[in-house]
Amino acid sequence: MQHRELGRSGLQIAPLVLGGNVFGWTADQATSFRILDAFVAGGGNAIDTADGYSVWVPGHVGGESETIIGKWLHQRGRRDDVILATKVGWEVNPENKGLKKDYILRAVEGSLKRLQTDYIDLYQSHKDDPTTPVEETLEAYAQLVEEGKVRAIGASNFSAARLRESLEASEKHNFPRYESLQPLYNLYDRAEFERDLLPLMQEQNIGVIPYYGLAAGFLTGKYRSEADLQKSPRGGGVGQKYLNEKGLRILKALDEVAARQQATPAQVALAWIITRPGLTAPIASATSPEQVTELLRATELTLSAEDVQALNQASE
Repeated sequence: MQHRELGRSGLQIAPLVLGGNVFGWTADQATSFRILDAFVAGGGNAIDTADGYSVWVPGHVGGESETIIGKWLHQRGRRDDVILATKVGWEVNPENKGLKKDYILRAVEGSLKRLQTDYIDLYQSHKDDPTTPVEETLEAYAQLVEEGKVRAIGASNFSAARLRESLEASEKHNFPRYESLQPLYNLYDRAEFERDLLPLMQEQNIGVIPYYGLAAGFLTGKYRSEADLQKSPRGGGVGQKYLNEKGLRILKALDEVAARQQATPAQVALAWIITRPGLTAPIASATSPEQVTELLRATELTLSAEDVQALNQASE
């Protein structure tokens, strides 16, 4: 599988990243291990998680996903075979959130312990913290890079203005710069990123690893009616946002392209992101090894100009 460099980080990743948000939530440990096995066996190498996964589940405290990944890395001996990305800054609890230097230096130790590793390939600011100067956050990351605990840093859910401010601070103070951005981006949710952030990404050669590449499962085609929304814990939220005229128009275009490609709508939706200028690799989650195998086929599809035009028109 052809790898792509993530920004100027030197990290080489396959064009599909495995999302770890489901580990310990909708995929138990045994299933998560099989998903990770299938992903690496299929040529994937980048795994994305966060210290906040899965704090939204009743009874969870955060770190469940990292813990499962760490056990898998240890039992399988695969640390050198994967690019490990995690995040800090989401509210795990009222005392543990944000991007202040002392918190980042404390939080990283928890992630390293749960992941059973002594370094993180890509450490990301999970979301902006407007109460903390960008210089303070970057100073923490500079220390972690110098100590060898982090190889590169990235941002998630940042505005273009705040990201540019961070990049300017990195240059001014000789701090590490954000080499990647993790935004919301898919066939349905594309206008805001393309208008505000994509020009900056291309200007600064920053890698882009968007989340919700399948729009929380909507672009797989499994939610086409109100009745379908009952099939999954995520169905309610999916229906409120995506089950409308625009969403159904996109599904129709995905069905048509999928038929021409002898592929599934999910494969086509991810392949569309993979072909977009300035995009490095979409993040997608799976709840079974079979889903992983299906999703990886997206990296093998070659969409025609006609296919891309049809998808672009349907999603505008």
